[in-house]
Amino acid sequence: SIIDLTDSGAQPMQFDDGRLVITYNGEIYNFRALRAELEAQGRRFRSESDTEVLLHLYDRDGSAMVKLLRGMFALAIYDREKRGVFLARDGFGIKPLYYADDGQTLRFASQVKTLLADGAIDTAPSAAGRAGFYVWGYVPEPWTMFENIRALPAGSTMWIDHRGAQPQNRYFDVTRTQENLREALLDTLQHHLVADVPVGAFLSAGLDSATIVALTAELQSDALRSVTLAFDEFDGTQFDEAALAEKIARHYDTAHQTQRIKGADFQEEYTRLCAAMDQPSIDGVNTYFVSKVTAETGLKVAMSGLGGDELFGGYQSFSEIPRMVGTLGAVPGMRCMGRALRRISAPFVSAVTSPKYASVFEYGTTYPDAYMLRRALFMPWELPKLMDPDMARAGWAELEEKSGRRHQVDGLKTGESVCPGIDMVYAQPAATGFGLGRHGAFAGNPRATS
Repeated sequence: SIIDLTDSGAQPMQFDDGRLVITYNGEIYNFRALRAELEAQGRRFRSESDTEVLLHLYDRDGSAMVKLLRGMFALAIYDREKRGVFLARDGFGIKPLYYADDGQTLRFASQVKTLLADGAIDTAPSAAGRAGFYVWGYVPEPWTMFENIRALPAGSTMWIDHRGAQPQNRYFDVTRTQENLREALLDTLQHHLVADVPVGAFLSAGLDSATIVALTAELQSDALRSVTLAFDEFDGTQFDEAALAEKIARHYDTAHQTQRIKGADFQEEYTRLCAAMDQPSIDGVNTYFVSKVTAETGLKVAMSGLGGDELFGGYQSFSEIPRMVGTLGAVPGMRCMGRALRRISAPFVSAVTSPKYASVFEYGTTYPDAYMLRRALFMPWELPKLMDPDMARAGWAELEEKSGRRHQVDGLKTGESVCPGIDMVYAQPAATGFGLGRHGAFAGNPRATS
């Protein structure tokens, strides 16, 4: 609980003698303004929670309620009169929401493991989900690791009744949003600081978390509690962020703590880490440990700059990719020639350096391809060595088609081929024991990009 820690804020929460019932994960940052508006219209509340505000909003506006919400949420509202369930997820997909529909029963939950708990769902693996994890280091939505479980996309709602699940409705798209950056950041931080428990911040040496700490210092006089996660193995090296983070904390006078962990801590936490992660993510390891050490300081809520580099182009790749595409993309037929060259050279290149070098000419001609070359853990043509070859081909084809990436890269219609005779043909690289730490000019930062 973050808002209203009393029993009156407990869930599931009923409205009008059970006519509406909600279960909900998250926090609505503008709930007080919404509550004041509802009270001015004559509505009465029995709690101080944001949960009750959601029930009143749904009663007044129905599914359109989501357009008024500022926050992170996954919610389900049972509507007894309409005999259905309304599902909704916040615009950025911060809070997860999964569902499984076998044609007879639709199950939904905030974790995949919950849906698997009763053993009633077919656990056949998802080819696209597994291929996506090997390429990107996380499971791209709406896929999961299981064929029969899907994620409700970010910024979407879904209605379920006796007819089954109805078509999803997309109500928010961040690419259509334009704001003054400083004003938008100050405004969102002001909303994030609303809580009935202390709010802190994860502080690394990066611009994202440093900006959060700096702007929060402008908004409140009380010292912000900040936490830095440091690794003993990096102590005294260029990879140790603790010294610079502590300098930032001193400058903004935060109540700062640096928590150090070592490799042995990872081994000790491995089982609990995997259980907590739900869906696999290579970035989940960092998130798990920084959340763990922050919780040990007594904080329940911590702000993070996660995703800032992706949204604002903070990585070097955002300047390197245009240069690469501008050079290689200008050569007619480069992608097809590069594909043929990769098929010939991949076994030899893979034996001595990162296999990505074999893919430069094939994947350096368009922005979607070049981004994948820079950020992927493994290239698509390596997948048959990592999983069942037929599953690898089917999974990658599904990812390309349903995500629209192939059309962005090739400008093709379904069934067309950009390189006749060599499309969907995979080279068989030498088995060289690839791991997550694959180095090279195009190895990139192996972090999740969702």
